[in-house]
Amino acid sequence: MHDLDNLEINSISKSALLTAALHYLSGAGNKYPWEILGLDTPGDIRTSFTVSIDQPDQMIDEIINSPYPIIKIKMGFEEDDLLIRGLSKIRGKIFRIDANGGWNLEKAEKMIFLLSGIDIELIEQPTTIEHVDQWKYLKGKCRVPIFIDEGLNSEEDYFRFADYVDGVNIKMSKSGGIIEARKIALSARKDRRKIMLGCMVESSLGIAPAVYLSSLADYFDLDGPLLLEEDIATGINFNLEMVTVAEDIIGGPKLKEKYAG
Repeated sequence: MHDLDNLEINSISKSALLTAALHYLSGAGNKYPWEILGLDTPGDIRTSFTVSIDQPDQMIDEIINSPYPIIKIKMGFEEDDLLIRGLSKIRGKIFRIDANGGWNLEKAEKMIFLLSGIDIELIEQPTTIEHVDQWKYLKGKCRVPIFIDEGLNSEEDYFRFADYVDGVNIKMSKSGGIIEARKIALSARKDRRKIMLGCMVESSLGIAPAVYLSSLADYFDLDGPLLLEEDIATGINFNLEMVTVAEDIIGGPKLKEKYAG
């Protein structure tokens, strides 16, 4: 696997190759994938569910009517103020905010202040990466942790930005796969930074490596399969926000018959 990790190819392809190799080793050795990596068995995984940018009233309705208790809310548009006003009236949900670098420093300071008035679990990527050195000053007295996503692709990136952030969002498709992702997570744990494992819109095959790394993480944003019309594989199961692995996960998730041909 380490030879594959050294390939100079795009991160998505490398991640796919490493996942395939891990699943091969898992099946051949009759071991769970996380055992191959020397990691603990996945425990309780509670994923957030993403609500994308739309008209504020439509976003509020979607959040209220969502069966998922943990909501990741995309922000970084002109009507953020109206959205926050609506969020302040909602009860019984856990909110995570993702600005995707959509705020300048002035707006980020304002938004973080407004968000500190409601129950927010974390804020992700308030500005573009060029302003990351200002994030700890943006917070003021706000105790909500700020996570980095965009710009965090490797352990080297982590070392560049660690002093400015409270947590990291690690995605396999950005890091180039499970080996580099594990390095980032272990370094972050050593530095007592919080760890989120994230994903793109992808199947359970795509999120599988993050599930295997879950014993290293504090938060999970693994709703990719929930955003698909149909998942292509079995072995990683969703019960609303709860993500579990099947006993037959040795060898990885199994393609459904109509996709295996």
